[in-house]
Amino acid sequence: MRAAHQAGARVVSLCTGAFVLAAAGLLDGRRATTHWAHSDVPAARYPQVTVDPDVLYVDNGSVLTSAGKAAARDLCLHLVRLDHGSTTANRLARRLVVPPHRDGGQAQFITTPMPAPDNRPLADLFPWALERLDQPLTVEDLARQARMSPRHLGRHFRTVTGTTPLQWLLTQRIRRAQELLETIDHSVDNIAEATGLGTATTPRRHFNRPVGVPPDSYRRTFRSRARLR
Repeated sequence: MRAAHQAGARVVSLCTGAFVLAAAGLLDGRRATTHWAHSDVPAARYPQVTVDPDVLYVDNGSVLTSAGKAAARDLCLHLVRLDHGSTTANRLARRLVVPPHRDGGQAQFITTPMPAPDNRPLADLFPWALERLDQPLTVEDLARQARMSPRHLGRHFRTVTGTTPLQWLLTQRIRRAQELLETIDHSVDNIAEATGLGTATTPRRHFNRPVGVPPDSYRRTFRSRARLR
């Protein structure tokens, strides 16, 4: 493992595979995660590692770690997105029947990660909202469509998705913007308008946090990778 990492390989652990990376010293001085039920083990054995038991996965660039099985799938989709773009990752997620993207910082344990088939209010609300990302949707708009009060919608949303309605909307807008940046040549302003992100300044500000780069840099990086494949 050390030799592979020193040679420039990207090293990824899934679930308790983080124990192997820790034993090899690859997590020294780094933040890492593993299944929450076993997180006290590496924390005690390897004090040089900062173990975060509350997140789905941690991306340190060349070394990545994930929590349990579902989170491991999230990390793998994250890697597909990094290497092949959002369109390919979303297509794969649909084939696997899993959420196309869950941020690595999301909590490992959520009572109901995705709406059950009989959870009609949000099961119907999600596709409705995704078809209207270019519109200035508010919590009141979502609540009206779901036939709930805004307060009840907020509680229901956090139980089902682990986040707020507006944060969920922002995440979906950023993912849609990524797909458009990968597939069409429209300006950042046009893409911002088409995804409900407002002016080009807004997506640049929002991209830097979850994506790590502004939209124009994302487009150049993705297309450079595509040419190399």
